[in-house]
Formats: sequence, structure tokens, C-alpha cells
Amino acid sequence: MSLYFSFIIPVYNRPQEIKELLDSFSQLKYDKPYEILIIEDGSIEKSDEVIKNLSSQLNIKYFFKNNSGPGDSRNYGMQRADGNYFIILDSDCLLPPQYLNGVEQSLSEDYLDCFGGPDAAHHSFTPLQKAINYVMTSFLTTGGIRGRKKSIQQFEPRSFNMGISKQAFDTTGGFGKIHPGEDPDLSQRLLKAGFKTGFIEKAFVYHKRRISWSKFYKQVRKFGLVRPILTKWHPTSARISFWFPFLFVLFTVGSIFLSFFKIYYFLGFLLLYILILLLDSSIKNKSLYIGFLSILAMFIQFFGYGLAFAKSTFYIRVLNQNPEKRFPELFFK
Repeated sequence: MSLYFSFIIPVYNRPQEIKELLDSFSQLKYDKPYEILIIEDGSIEKSDEVIKNLSSQLNIKYFFKNNSGPGDSRNYGMQRADGNYFIILDSDCLLPPQYLNGVEQSLSEDYLDCFGGPDAAHHSFTPLQKAINYVMTSFLTTGGIRGRKKSIQQFEPRSFNMGISKQAFDTTGGFGKIHPGEDPDLSQRLLKAGFKTGFIEKAFVYHKRRISWSKFYKQVRKFGLVRPILTKWHPTSARISFWFPFLFVLFTVGSIFLSFFKIYYFLGFLLLYILILLLDSSIKNKSLYIGFLSILAMFIQFFGYGLAFAKSTFYIRVLNQNPEKRFPELFFK
């Protein structure tokens, strides 16, 4: 099967990010035609001038539409693409030069209707970006499901770096209106429809994660709120590991409480875990400072996700409330 790739990239008020991403496209070592579709999702800060300056170097199609969220914008782009295989990227990603060759080679050896790839930290990223990237991809924090092929059982591709065939998109209708969570929802619907999904280790991107501590907390909190909704929609996707962050919260609070009664055994385990995390991140990032930032990022990730997961489980699974009415901030109209 001959593949013609269409890159689908929604953007919202991020012209500088689009410039950096398109600059990385110009460095791709790929000698076959492909197209890039930029979908401006109702931005005030538009990317049209950036795209105009690069249109002579790259095959770019630019669309402007009213704001309707990233999922709907991706669907909008795929409906207008000429390719038979779509690759969806977030605007805060950078592509390594071998990216598309790696994708094509992997699909020729083991064809997937939908794939996801890992994310990595570029050397130019800030210490905060590297610390957050570490806790989002490390085996010690997330089991490595976003960074290591060996950690993956039933992989749910993430839309910051995701490929999907035109046939799979046409059959499922693409992304739903929940956000975040639109990508695992689509992954589950693809599996139910009989399509093959998987992980391509070579298809990594540098994911900048335009983020601050407050934005990171808001992001992981929404992830926690969304997961019980998704497992209610797709019961076979439920995993005991989804409870781990909340159990960590209970363990941390319990360990500190028991220490007031001179019971330090559990606190010792917590400190040992923190030390291992500090050493691992410091070595991998070659920076003790990033190691310490990673500890803070880990606590924000676990507490933000874990408490939100428990809250959502109570309202959605125990009280059986309507997700859109209970958490309207998670849905686009």
C-alpha cells in the first residue's frame, strides 16, 4: 500500500510555535511528497504570516475556523486532507529529521490503522519542560507508557503525536467533543471497530509542553477527571493502575500523619522513592536542579490527578451523574 501522509495540526494563538514546528519540517530527511494542514482554531494571534513565509518551502494548506476545540479541529483537517494516512501533531512539538522515514518503515513492516509515538525532551527545552517531560514519561512515575515500548500492553495513542488511516477516520468519525480524553476515547472506539492500534518507537517527537506549574496542575487534574468518564464509556479500558496516583496521595498523607506518632517506617519508604526519583532524573537529565524539579512535578502530577480521579469516580460511578452536566469544562459544544 502506497502511503501519502497528511499532517493535521490545530493551533490556537501560537504563531511562534507553528514557526518552530514548520522549521523542523524543513529538516526532514524524507524525499516523497506529503502535505501539512494548519487549522487555526479561532485564534486572535494568527499564524497566517508565518505560513506565508514558509509556503514556498513546504506544501502547506491553511484553514481558519471558529473556535471549537482541538478534537473538532483535527476532524476538520482530516475531512479536507488529500492523504490516505493522517498524522496529528500538537503545535508545541518539534520533529526529528528521521521522523517520517521511521513512520513509513514501521508501517511497511507492521501496518497499523492507528499509531502513537513517544515524546522526548529536546536539549533546548527549559529545566521546567525537561522535569515535566521526565515525570510524564518515566517508568518510575507513569510506568513509561509514553516513553518505552516495553512498557506498553494495550497502547492508547495520544493526539500530540498520533497517526490514523483515512479508512479508520471515515469509519469512526474521528474525535469526540470531550477534552482532554478525546484521544483514548477514539482509541477505544477504533479497537471496538476492529482496527489495529499500536506504538511506533521510532516515531518520537520533541514535545515542548508549553507549561508552568499552574498549567501543569490544571492539565493533570483534567486528566484525572476524564478517566472515570472514559472507563464508564469503555469498561474494558479500566485498569487498576488508574488508582495508583490516588493511593500515593493516601500513602503520603498517612505516612506524614503516622510520623507525628513516631512511626517512621512508611515515611522511610516515601523518602526512598523520592531519592530514587531524584537520582534517576538527575542522571538522565544531567542536572541535579532538574532532578529536584522532577520531585515537585511528581507531587503535582500525583496529587492533581489522584484527587481529581477520586472526585470524578464518586460523581460519575457512585452517584451516576451525567458527565457533561457535572463537568461541563471537559466538553466542547
